[in-house]
Amino acid sequence: MRSKLAYAGLAAAIVGTAVAAAPAAQAAGRDGVCQTGEFCLYYNSDHQGSVSDFTGSISDYGASQPGCYEFKGAGAGKDQCVKNNAAAAWNRTGKPVTLYFNSGYAGSHQTFAAGAKVNLSATLKNQNASHRFNDDGTSTTVAMSTALYVGGGGRLTTGFDGYHTTPGRHEGIDFAKGSGADVRALLGGTVTNVVEGGTGLSTIAVYNAQFDKTIIYLHTNPRDSVDTGDAITKGQVIADEAARGAGSAVHTHVEMRLGRKTLAAKSVNDPTLDNPNPNSFWRARGYTVN
Repeated sequence: MRSKLAYAGLAAAIVGTAVAAAPAAQAAGRDGVCQTGEFCLYYNSDHQGSVSDFTGSISDYGASQPGCYEFKGAGAGKDQCVKNNAAAAWNRTGKPVTLYFNSGYAGSHQTFAAGAKVNLSATLKNQNASHRFNDDGTSTTVAMSTALYVGGGGRLTTGFDGYHTTPGRHEGIDFAKGSGADVRALLGGTVTNVVEGGTGLSTIAVYNAQFDKTIIYLHTNPRDSVDTGDAITKGQVIADEAARGAGSAVHTHVEMRLGRKTLAAKSVNDPTLDNPNPNSFWRARGYTVN
């Protein structure tokens, strides 16, 4: 938490000499009150519910307590983490502030002019991870191969429908970093299925109701903390990279499916594509497919 000085207008006489008035009331701390000089996020649309007030840029709100930036004001959402939970904003800083879909000021974004008091866009509502002061929204997106792994460093190995010369069609996108690498969720949602795999195919399925899409992660070693029915957040570590069901090819298969699903589309000996090309969907989420 940051401490901030409070200023108040005053007039006093000291040994008969008048003292000039100080500046008007300013931000007094992360106290859940949206004051001059602050950028504020609200838990509910139309600036309802609890408030989280900031006086500087935050590159990652944090996904869990303790340690996350939380909603501080009274009302619905109080003490909840701000990350992926905000629905409205008020910019009282006097300069533009941009809110980002991803941590590190990356991905889809929404810029708030000085004084703007509006609801978040459909893309950013409950899908927000960082904001930057005096930012006009010209920052670039982040590569999926970077966002998928803690510490980045991943690489794209096979794109959508890449298996043109083998039986079946490739229904997802493959990335690789190395055995045991921490794998993060690219989108939040509810876990609909977890299959450990062992020597067979492993699966983690995460359904996002906002977009009505299920993101399937294959071949990884699911974390013990990830179970069917759990709500997970974008950026949360869900697995360790492995080769479960992929022979010796250590990698992570990421697949986007329409609607609520529990399993990946069939690919082996199946010439039919069940999934649409996911690249435009990922770009809209603030990722470049590389």
